[in-house]
Amino acid sequence: MFTNNQRQEERTGKHGTPRLQYLQELVSQFQNATDEETKEKIVANLANFAYDPYNYTILRQLNVLELFVDCLTEPNEKLVEFGIGGICNACAEPKNVATIVEADGIPLIIKSLSSPVRNTVNYALGALYYICDYNRATREEILRPEVVDLIERYAAAESVSVSFSNLAKAFLDKHVHANT
Repeated sequence: MFTNNQRQEERTGKHGTPRLQYLQELVSQFQNATDEETKEKIVANLANFAYDPYNYTILRQLNVLELFVDCLTEPNEKLVEFGIGGICNACAEPKNVATIVEADGIPLIIKSLSSPVRNTVNYALGALYYICDYNRATREEILRPEVVDLIERYAAAESVSVSFSNLAKAFLDKHVHANT
């Protein structure tokens, strides 16, 4: 459920931690974490906050979107999965897309299409679906022939994964076939 100020106040109560402070604590915990499992849990938690427009300004303020992009460079597949999940959750908002683009996230999102982790591929397809609309430069970067070819292969792979196929078909219908 999406949050608004009144709902947030009701959920937090008089003695609860304000959302900004709570998310700042999560970011600090991530930055100070030394073991991978702790980092994974924190990024997964942050990604869950990324779907709600109430949190978008806070996430940008705390550089969480850049943290998600940084996770895409990690060898740890769980960090990649949760990082791209956070990006996917947040990228329906153009200001978030701007931050992701400025952090050089598009090549890393495209690279995530080749992940062995199904959720990572699904999140990458979803993120690219939204990011492709951001501006002409992002559209051209995403709609390169090798990227479209890979997405077309996912669209044809219904027997392997219906979710890959459906997301890929939606992407192609909106961004490739609509322009031909």
